[in-house]
Amino acid sequence: MTDQNASPPERRGRWSLIGPGIVVAATGVGAGDLVATLIAGSRFGYALLWAAIVGTLLKIALAEAVGRWTLASERTVFDGWSSLGRPLVGRLNWAGLYFGVYVVVWGFVYGAAAMTSTALPLAALFPVLDLKAWGMLSGVAGLLFVWFGGYGLFEKVMTAFVGLMFVTVVSLAVLVAPDIPKLLTGLWPALPQGSLFYTLGLIGGVGGTITMAAYGYWLNAKGWKGSGWMATMRLDNRVAYLVTGVFVIAMLIVGAELLHAAGIALQGGDRGLLDLDKVLRERFGGPVSVLFLVGFWATSFSSLLGVWQGVSLMFTDFVTHARGRAGDPSARSERTRSFRAYALWLTFPPMILLFMDRPFGLIVAYGVLGALFMPFLAGTLLWLLNSGRVPAEWRSGWLSNLMLGAAAVLFAVLAGRELIGLMS
Repeated sequence: MTDQNASPPERRGRWSLIGPGIVVAATGVGAGDLVATLIAGSRFGYALLWAAIVGTLLKIALAEAVGRWTLASERTVFDGWSSLGRPLVGRLNWAGLYFGVYVVVWGFVYGAAAMTSTALPLAALFPVLDLKAWGMLSGVAGLLFVWFGGYGLFEKVMTAFVGLMFVTVVSLAVLVAPDIPKLLTGLWPALPQGSLFYTLGLIGGVGGTITMAAYGYWLNAKGWKGSGWMATMRLDNRVAYLVTGVFVIAMLIVGAELLHAAGIALQGGDRGLLDLDKVLRERFGGPVSVLFLVGFWATSFSSLLGVWQGVSLMFTDFVTHARGRAGDPSARSERTRSFRAYALWLTFPPMILLFMDRPFGLIVAYGVLGALFMPFLAGTLLWLLNSGRVPAEWRSGWLSNLMLGAAAVLFAVLAGRELIGLMS
């Protein structure tokens, strides 16, 4: 961990400190996101490449807004949410109550999804154990890691996972030999017939989760305090989401070159990557298949670790506010009972869902709350960063407001589609 009282680095030294943004990127890009990109490439070729680039720019703007709020105000994002209205229940206002319900329901369902996603490549590589056993072992491994490991070790491990993901995904894109002239045609915005919601999903989906809000907590854990770290944070954020953009473009290339031309369809969700593994094994042989499965595991397990660590920190902040201890930094650390309680919540109760069909009512609640979180985040950042809570020099300018407003509208549209789908 960086010294809490360290001075912001000079320009040359900033590159050596990049880290929290890489953690956000590794956590936000999950197996399901890669499948969504693959399916877009398999259905529409390179036509939606521009949407992947727009999505990357929106994520840069959102994460930058979280970081700017954290450094300029020297408060957490939950501190900001707590200032948006009077208390309704105890010390919690509407934003705090929404987050409290969301984080409990979301964590229960996400825990099972993350364990299953991590188990899929392990069960394919090592069939000595079944999917449920690998899932439970993965959850316990994540729990032990965040329980005993500090932020410094966490960041190093996540950076290693990003390196492994980068090598795997980019190698696949090179292996399938992209058609560069066709690739470049995808830079011009176009909407093939039937592609509207795929386009919106591609812009809004990859790298966009609750862990974007955790970015500020990882900045604090890194020791970046105050607006003097703003330039370092912005470099960190841009590098991280440029890496995310490379992941997206590489998987779009794989979908376009390997699946689109052959008319091969994938399953939705994480299991679609197992379909891709079969195609790779048939076309390129066992070594490429093994490399891909290792990358699939790194993608899934890094997301699991990021949520176990980052969202547990956010839950700790929620509990801190609910108890009226918002001014006590020691009440928000990785060693608190609330941090460990939420990590336990992510690990053991969701194992029940590995043995049963998930209840319909729970899935509806999870879908509704999940759909509403990203417009909630974009909208509240727009509110906070145009208010007197932030020094005038760090308030949002026209470009930031445009990007945050576009993100809020996009996520609201995606939320509406999700809600309509749930209700029907």
